[in-house]
Amino acid sequence: MSKYLFVYGTLLPDEHPCEIADAVRKLRRVGKARARGRLYDFGDYPGAVLDASARETITGLVYEIPEEPTLLRKLDAYEGFDERHPESSLFLRKRRWVRLDDGRRQLAWVYEYNGDPSTGTHISHGDYRHRTRARRPARIAGD
Repeated sequence: MSKYLFVYGTLLPDEHPCEIADAVRKLRRVGKARARGRLYDFGDYPGAVLDASARETITGLVYEIPEEPTLLRKLDAYEGFDERHPESSLFLRKRRWVRLDDGRRQLAWVYEYNGDPSTGTHISHGDYRHRTRARRPARIAGD
């Protein structure tokens, strides 16, 4: 049975640091997707708070995880998830339904933030890749 991973932050293409790049390159891209919940920016990384009844969605990608025993453990270590001690983990790895852009639903692992989301900045549009897009002031005629 295939396993899938929904990513929305530092595991996205062009967002992952070199320390996890080898593991990310082994994932097989399935497509763009969304998960219900709220997204927060904590400075160096984002965190998702999943909620199937939320109106907001989090934008990301779904990957198929190859049958390589150490790959998921490497991703867990990067995300600060320890299944033996979930209460002290930075993120929890949970299986959740996500919706692919083509309309299909897919059950996938998602790393959910395990802290107080109020310490971060809410990303209301739900897309981590567009978190720093600054709005420029409107130009005034004659400038």
